[in-house]
Amino acid sequence: MKFGKFVKPAGTTVVYSIFEGKEINEYNLTITASAGESFTSQVTDVRETILGFLEQHNLQQNNILFQRIFASDISNQAEGLKAITFCPAISFVQQPPLSNAKISTWIVLLQPVKAISTCPKSGNNEVVFSHNGYSHEYLTQINFANLAESYSQTDAIFDFYLKWLEKKKQSLSENSLRTWIFVRDIDNNYSGMVKARNAVFTKKGLTPDTHYIASTGIEGQTLITSALVMMDTYSIGGLDNGQITYLKALEYLNHTHEYGVAFERGTAVDYGDRRHILISGTASIDCGGEILYPNDIEKQTGRGFDNIKALLREADADMGDVNSMIVYLRDRADSLFVEKYLAANYPDIPTIVVLAAVCRSGWLIEIECTAIKAIDNPRFRNF
Repeated sequence: MKFGKFVKPAGTTVVYSIFEGKEINEYNLTITASAGESFTSQVTDVRETILGFLEQHNLQQNNILFQRIFASDISNQAEGLKAITFCPAISFVQQPPLSNAKISTWIVLLQPVKAISTCPKSGNNEVVFSHNGYSHEYLTQINFANLAESYSQTDAIFDFYLKWLEKKKQSLSENSLRTWIFVRDIDNNYSGMVKARNAVFTKKGLTPDTHYIASTGIEGQTLITSALVMMDTYSIGGLDNGQITYLKALEYLNHTHEYGVAFERGTAVDYGDRRHILISGTASIDCGGEILYPNDIEKQTGRGFDNIKALLREADADMGDVNSMIVYLRDRADSLFVEKYLAANYPDIPTIVVLAAVCRSGWLIEIECTAIKAIDNPRFRNF
């Protein structure tokens, strides 16, 4: 993995990772605007930064697989954010960057090494990248804001997603690898989302005896004020038996179903030349499902990363393989410590820190990440 970081004269910060593969290179890019500038100035500088990065690395806009924009005031900023939207699979969410900027963005790019056959396709909130018989598919901003409460909105979201998968001859259990579920007013609406998701999973055969899906369920407002729930997804078509492994780290963490929710702590996908690792939102919890270190952001941060390291170890990886992180904080006052902790321990990893309440009020911090490990596995096709 290669890492890079630079700060532009205006103060905009760029951090990126590059995994160089046999046929496809992968980039993860985070850009955080300069604090103290006007929204218009921040948008202009972020736009110029993205375009400059693409040019510098011989990338095109159609190399972008997925983009999320984190905004401080999405209702007022929505129109202006269009200027920094570079991908159909775009995700807008109000989770204020804790750098005191108004906007940050996370971008995932894939770059063919040579003039090999690839087929990126895009549609409404959707990008599909096909290569070597795999199709990597992001579908974003699924919501049904016309329905009254979080249970019915979530049920409709999953019904839409199931039909979308069916059209592609895929299924929830075999092809869906990752979801992000954003819940407005999470303290009041999270339980309805969980109940609806649990019901869908049970109906589709996702149980404690089979598997669930890596996921983050977190506070987040969307462009539509009446949307209580919004979901982004990542699925893969063309996988063979044995390519997916579900990560547990049971010496550190418990099974999620033991406290009434249904998601995998982490998922690893093997290809011929690399292993992708998707770590769900992870917090300060022990193997009995109890919150550790209430009201102590320092110890909760350390335990959260201990849990992530344990999950990575199951995939024969470590923090040096992590190529992107999103850190969610419930309390803005904790940001100074967390920023110092990250700068001291993981300065190279592209990371965005945002204000977003975690699903259990006792958790002060939640961390999600992705990682790539170079492997040589002749059982499977290269990425």
